[in-house]
Amino acid sequence: MKTLHPDILLLGGGVAGLWTLARLRAAGFQALLAEPRGLGGVQTAASQGIVHGGTKYALGGRLTPSAQAIAAMPGRWRACLGGSGELDLRAVRRLADHQYLWATADLRSRLTGFFASHAMRARVTAVAPGEGPAALERPGFTGRLWRLDEPVLDVGGLSATLAALGAGACLHFQDLDLLPGQPPGVRLHHPGAGTLELRPRYLVLTAGAGNAALLRALGREAPRMQLRPLHMTLARGPLPPLYLHCLGAGTSPRLTVTSHPLADGRWVWYLGGDLSESGVGRDREAQIAAAREELAALFPWVEGEGLSWATWRVERAEVATPGGRRPEEPYVHNEDGLSVVWPTKLAFAPLVAERILDALGAAGLRPGPVLESPAWPAPPLAPHPWQESIPWT
Repeated sequence: MKTLHPDILLLGGGVAGLWTLARLRAAGFQALLAEPRGLGGVQTAASQGIVHGGTKYALGGRLTPSAQAIAAMPGRWRACLGGSGELDLRAVRRLADHQYLWATADLRSRLTGFFASHAMRARVTAVAPGEGPAALERPGFTGRLWRLDEPVLDVGGLSATLAALGAGACLHFQDLDLLPGQPPGVRLHHPGAGTLELRPRYLVLTAGAGNAALLRALGREAPRMQLRPLHMTLARGPLPPLYLHCLGAGTSPRLTVTSHPLADGRWVWYLGGDLSESGVGRDREAQIAAAREELAALFPWVEGEGLSWATWRVERAEVATPGGRRPEEPYVHNEDGLSVVWPTKLAFAPLVAERILDALGAAGLRPGPVLESPAWPAPPLAPHPWQESIPWT
């Protein structure tokens, strides 16, 4: 059995873990990341790829703490996508440069005044008739459109690019043992490679829902985790690409649509928003029926009979909050050489990495000697939900 002594070990290979790994290695730290399934999997793979700018958290007509916390994220991501940011993400495919917000007639007057205010002027742009996405230039379309500063990314390509930045530093395992110490050590087991012991100077938990089991194994009762479920819907067929938040009578999106290309030229519409939240209590058939009804009401020009349908359940893992409400910003808890991370949103990955680097600085940790690259299997990339073996109608 081989033993390595990295500066930092991250457990969990979603976007937050991969982004943090890349930032740590760029700063000179000998950092490794261990992942039992696929890189960019679970919550990352199930996300819609939207780099949120907080607009949907301000739909009640005021800037909420969530809207203010996430406001700077699209700018940081755009710098990286253009090659001038903290990471070089020029290889990542942008599915769309902007999201659109569609307000029905009863919401137009209230939102128009708010979006024209100083607080929101830099985030949204009113779209003149005839200048919106082609998918909405139809006779049945009514209401008002705004363009949001929210790019939509190919999440699989994002995970692949981040993994490449950490080339040789991502380790696959089947099982692990946590070892006593401050910080704890880790023993990885892989059926084809054997056992590898890691004794890091600092340990970071970025395992999403897996953080709860890791904390229990460490004998820690805090921080506590909560799960907020979603029941996402997928429509596959001859659809036009569309990236849109559609508003209803409430202050959150009635429906969020992102579009993802298939190899055969068709598209998948990945449907979130209130449909996914209210659909948690529905079974697959009832959820598909509800999605069909929504598309027929909102996009009557889409031929629903030519589509295949599927659903996908997601558990959003977050730090526990009073009443189970959504956390306002990413959570990073630092104590005794251990950080516990729940990013809350894909867009917050740069802020998570920044806070980990701040924690290392506060702990006086500096990059150590160059680490020998372990001869160890790398994790595969996780598939998108529509690439999984899920039943389609």
